[in-house]
Amino acid sequence: MLPSLTIFDVETTGLDPKKGNRIIEIAGVRIENNLIQEESVFSSLVNPECLLPPQIRQICKLTDDDVAHAPTIMNVLPDFLSFVHGSVLLAHNATFDMSFLEMEKEACWGYIELPECLCTMKLSRSLFPQEFRHNLDTLAKRFGFTMPENRHRALPDVLLTANVLLKMLEHGKITNIDELRKRANIQTMTKV
Repeated sequence: MLPSLTIFDVETTGLDPKKGNRIIEIAGVRIENNLIQEESVFSSLVNPECLLPPQIRQICKLTDDDVAHAPTIMNVLPDFLSFVHGSVLLAHNATFDMSFLEMEKEACWGYIELPECLCTMKLSRSLFPQEFRHNLDTLAKRFGFTMPENRHRALPDVLLTANVLLKMLEHGKITNIDELRKRANIQTMTKV
């Protein structure tokens, strides 16, 4: 049987936390007993304490005003970690999202333990090795899901990823955490 899972996503000011890019939004939804718990989600804008680059404003449809009054990551990350407590994290292209969580938690407090994280992109590569593309848009189309209007916002992306994950679990007949780890572990994932 699968444990509690939390699908999460971050939106950021850029692609590389080592170059000073920051989280601007984080969201998560739990999956319990193969059911998405849509009534209980985590979603927060994050003040990155800098201006948003124009391309990020265009992609995420967020403005500097939207994030200027949001809490900083120092306040958001503890709440997010409380929300995900007792679950296994999953993200699409998890190495990206986890690199930001790692960098932000180091900047905030230094050593705290982040939960285990698995990758839905790696899971897709394992289940569909003959396919060339494994991005979230491609997977959504593969499984017949309509793209959310506000794609590239954390909560709509999380809900889409959760639905795609359930379809992949069903397709792969994955019913236990060991099999999921074997197919979706980011420790063995190559850089994308």
